[in-house]
Amino acid sequence: MDIKTLKTLHMIVKYGSFHQAAEELNYAQSTVTMQIQKLEVDLGVQLLDRGKKIRLTEAGQLFYEESLEIVKRMERLQTNLSQLQLGEVGSVRIGLTEPTASYRLPLLLKEFMTMYPRIRVSLEIASTPALFESLLHGNIDFACGSAPEVGTDLYFHPLFSERFVALIPEEHPLSQYEELEPSLFQRHRLLITSATCPYRRKLEMILQELGHIDLDTMEIGSITALKTYVENGFGFSLLPEIVLDPLPRGTKSLPVSGASIDMLTGLIYKSAPLSYASGQFFRFLKEKLTSLDV
Repeated sequence: MDIKTLKTLHMIVKYGSFHQAAEELNYAQSTVTMQIQKLEVDLGVQLLDRGKKIRLTEAGQLFYEESLEIVKRMERLQTNLSQLQLGEVGSVRIGLTEPTASYRLPLLLKEFMTMYPRIRVSLEIASTPALFESLLHGNIDFACGSAPEVGTDLYFHPLFSERFVALIPEEHPLSQYEELEPSLFQRHRLLITSATCPYRRKLEMILQELGHIDLDTMEIGSITALKTYVENGFGFSLLPEIVLDPLPRGTKSLPVSGASIDMLTGLIYKSAPLSYASGQFFRFLKEKLTSLDV
């Protein structure tokens, strides 16, 4: 018993004729006859009374009514499988760091989910090290963040450079400058992110290359929270420019020169192939975020 045979039965019932059913299905009438005969043998019951007019037997009526739903489900399943192959259904689990998660993804995700309404997207927003662990353990399909260290089992596709600027209280001594060099940071309190943050590690490397710089630092675990602490006069900070629109009250932003403090951001993934749905979202983000003007 297959879906083609069930559809043949439905056509016979609809037209009350083997001949018309065969014409509608573009089959030879002998093919239609053989399909129904085989179906009756497989089921062990007679489905049709073959008199002057074709009629369903009692068993045939029961089978016909139940088979209507079977055909609908089979057709729905075939459609879903086809859409799955095309990446139009399924689920995606993506990991993100800030500020991409809050400032870039929402509008892009809305566009993607309009294009693919049957793809379910789950977001894990965490630190870069945490996302690396989630990737390696298969808890997410891919991530968007900074590059993994050399020697890991992860791959990195660069997308754009996250531009960082200095956020300074208006009354701060450094606010008199038009731009800042890292050497000016010494003896001023710098609000920094956690020790595991890739950006903080990059900043520490830059300062080491410049020689000994005496820094007064205060660790604030959240990029979003850093703005508020600068606004309240705790010190200055280096933040992604995208999070500073609008500027917090009583602050100003300054470019930083003398060393590249910007952070390369991209897609991180394992060598294992992505699912069809995940592949669609991966390619979508790759197209939308590549060479992004930040």
